[in-house]
Formats: sequence, structure tokens, C-alpha cells
Amino acid sequence: MLEVEGLVAGYGRIGVLHGASLGVGQGSCVGILGHNGMGKTTLLRALMGLLPARQGRIRFQGAEIQRLPPHLRARSGLGYVPQGRLIFPGLSVADNLRFAVLAKGETPGRVVEEVLEEFPELRRLLERPGGALSGGEQQLLALARALCGRPRLLLLDEPTEGIQPSIVEAMVERIHALRRRGLAVLLVEQNLDFIQALADRILMIHRGRITREIPPTALGDPALVQEFVGTSA
Repeated sequence: MLEVEGLVAGYGRIGVLHGASLGVGQGSCVGILGHNGMGKTTLLRALMGLLPARQGRIRFQGAEIQRLPPHLRARSGLGYVPQGRLIFPGLSVADNLRFAVLAKGETPGRVVEEVLEEFPELRRLLERPGGALSGGEQQLLALARALCGRPRLLLLDEPTEGIQPSIVEAMVERIHALRRRGLAVLLVEQNLDFIQALADRILMIHRGRITREIPPTALGDPALVQEFVGTSA
């Protein structure tokens, strides 16, 4: 579904990705682990088109997309939940969802209703401003908003950051259910339990390159985790 070859990207003159290559198959979940500053968020931003690809190829569902702007990548089936969620705090929950559907050029009614069936917790919050939600509720809204674009591949950047355990467990269940329907996920995450619960494969990123692939079971090795993540297993 997604094939990335030799991706180079960065900020101004500062290079961050130095030839990253990876692949994600339909319905699979691929995790990305690495120390801070190694290029995890930059990778997702470059895949979404928020940073230009200086070199390399991004092929999605058989088409090269590295020259497409972000809104066309979204319309082609890429969804993105950035670190920090970045919902619209002044808009109601309902309008956050409607906006995501309209941005893809579709009519909100049926799409929003389908997403609310996946996220029933949001129904009672529909008229509440996004900024008035708890951190966990905002994360659910950010995930639901991304799904309003009907993505085939979802890019998730640190979705458990600052979230209570009950919401984390709910997200695991929800993402598994979506994957059973064919949604693919590329997940950047430092919560080892979360990434182990979801990922089929885990890629290690170091200085802007994918340097190693490990199975989720390998996260039980404290030495390996300390080398690539900098935290205890």
C-alpha cells in the first residue's frame, strides 16, 4: 500500500531524513521507534506533504505522491493525527468533524454519523468546544476527525502522550477494529505497551534512516530498548 524509498527531508538547511525507506501493507500496523530528534515526526510530516521531499519516492496505492500537496494526499487516502492533536479549540466537536469531511469535498451528514458509531463517547460532546475537552477526549476527537476523511492509511504521531490509561485501552480496541476492515496504520509512539499491542512490525529509526526491523516481542529486551529508545522496557 505504501512504499517509501530513499526519502530525504528537513527544515530549511537542516537535514533530518537522510534516505528513509519503509513499506506498509493493507491492514497492517507498522511502528516507528527511536530517540528524540532521530526523524520520527519529520517522517510523518514528509509523508503527509507538510514538508517537501528533497529526494526519494513515496508510492501510495500504486501512484507516486511525493509531489502532491497535502490536501490531495488526504483525498487519495492518507489520514494524519499529529502530535499534540491540533484540533480546532474554538469549534464544537461537531464542527471539527464536519470540517474534516468538507475538506475532502464530501457531504458531512452520513460520514460524521458513521464515525460517531465508532466513537459513541463523542455524541454527548458534539456541541462542546474542542478546547473544553479533556486530553483524552481531544485525542479521540483527533482520531475521529482523521477518520472523517475515510483514509486507507492512518499516520499517528505519539497518540498516547498525556492520555489516561482508560483512553489508551479504548484506542487500542478501536484501532484493532479499524484494521480488521482494512485500515493500515503507521505509528510513531514511545509507549512501549501501546506499540507492542498494535504493531505487526517495528522499525528503528536512527539519524534519519531506518536501520533495523524487530518483532514486537523484542521490546521485552531491556538492552535493545535502551539502545534505540532510551527508556526501560
